[in-house]
Amino acid sequence: MPVTAARELAYTLILPLMAGIGLVHLVVVLLSVLTTVNLIGVPMLALSLVAARGLGTVNRRLAGALIGARTTDPAPFRPGKGLFRWVGAALVDATGWRAVAHALIRLPAAALALATAAGLWGGGLVLLVSPVWRLVPEGWPSAALLSPAGLALLFLAPRGLRLALSPERLLARTLLGPSASEARIRRLERARAFAVDDAVARLRQVERDLHDGTSARLVTLAMSLGLAREELELGHRPDHLERARALVDGAHRDAKETVAELRDLIRGILPPALDQGLETALATLAARTPIPVRLHADLPERPDASIEVVAYFCATELLANVVRHSGARHAAVDVRGGDGRLTLVVRDEGAGGAASGAGSGLRGLADRVGAVDGAMDVHSPQGGPTVITVTIPLHL
Repeated sequence: MPVTAARELAYTLILPLMAGIGLVHLVVVLLSVLTTVNLIGVPMLALSLVAARGLGTVNRRLAGALIGARTTDPAPFRPGKGLFRWVGAALVDATGWRAVAHALIRLPAAALALATAAGLWGGGLVLLVSPVWRLVPEGWPSAALLSPAGLALLFLAPRGLRLALSPERLLARTLLGPSASEARIRRLERARAFAVDDAVARLRQVERDLHDGTSARLVTLAMSLGLAREELELGHRPDHLERARALVDGAHRDAKETVAELRDLIRGILPPALDQGLETALATLAARTPIPVRLHADLPERPDASIEVVAYFCATELLANVVRHSGARHAAVDVRGGDGRLTLVVRDEGAGGAASGAGSGLRGLADRVGAVDGAMDVHSPQGGPTVITVTIPLHL
């Protein structure tokens, strides 16, 4: 039996126990609701909802481990100090109420899974071994005909049970995980943390570039000019004039290289071409990329400046990945705007195999996109093509 089928069957066999516990808990919750007119009913209901959280955690862990219904854990229960605040927090805890709803709605879903497992796995086994327990000679022919039917049921059992467990997966993902508002708040918290860390990292990178590159060149330039001045003070001798001329020529080269470095650094912080719009900046980027890049832009309205920066750096990173990793001879960039969203698509016909966790910078790029409430989709099968789609809002 395949591992996945064995896990799903194990989950189905555990279902009666978990559904029974959930049913008992539902009775307790109902009694607590009915007795809320008394003082004892309110704390009973609060305790029941906190217990529902624990039961939901067990069901979530089982669903994730055995049937692949993995979901993010909801926010932990954070009651205030004091009994009244604890009871109040428990009574309005959405996660607890969602777990209660799960225990109620899952009853028909559990019955469907159990009936399917009994009919396919149980019926298949019974039909398969029918020649063994039908020892009466006249029973053998019919029993032998039933064995192929048992094999067919056992062959269909994994697929049938997986289909029957679909409601269980849906309920686990929708009711035992975080709500839509909780998920959005958590996503925004991660985006805020990334934005802060990214800003600090960029400042440190700029500081290192200035210290190790531009600053060192300026020091060299100052020393060369100082030596040239000393040689000029002794300018009555031709050899001193020649050395001063060489020092000035070297200082001139250093000055031009320093200016070029500063321009590259400034361009890395905020490309000047963005002042004229995202389309112009992407056209400049496409022209500077070592491989041919076909650009198509359709932006009826100009995005916010911060959105333009995110889109530009996404295109920069993705094209850099194409040049470094894909082996493609050309690439295409398509940027469109509509319905309040900006869609950036970068495509290449290279080797493929790009993934967010493969160390290609895509994970950090996804975090950058998430910081503005956007999303990134990576489609890159082995052998190509690679199509990466970034969707972000036009305005924040």
